[in-house]
Amino acid sequence: MALFSFYNTRRPRQFEHKPIYWDPRKEDLEERTRRIKKELGMEEPLEEYKPQIKGSFIHGTSHLKKSLSRGETVRSRKYKSVKLGVILSVLIFIFWALFFR
Repeated sequence: MALFSFYNTRRPRQFEHKPIYWDPRKEDLEERTRRIKKELGMEEPLEEYKPQIKGSFIHGTSHLKKSLSRGETVRSRKYKSVKLGVILSVLIFIFWALFFR
């Protein structure tokens, strides 16, 4: 009887949700200060940083860098995968027609 007790039943853990507070006035204030700093020229706009960020992931990975050097684009890679899928489905159909019919 030591394994089971009527008096000391264990309660399941309670879910503790701490809500995140969102302050729309603070968000508006930050947006206005950012806009005013941009108008006064105190802050550089984010558009100037885009050319530095764009393509940095591709140049950081070896397999994407190789495909870029070969002249492959996203569209050509997708075309290759579709082409491979069609070829595999045709081969499976031929195998089925020859051996299981």
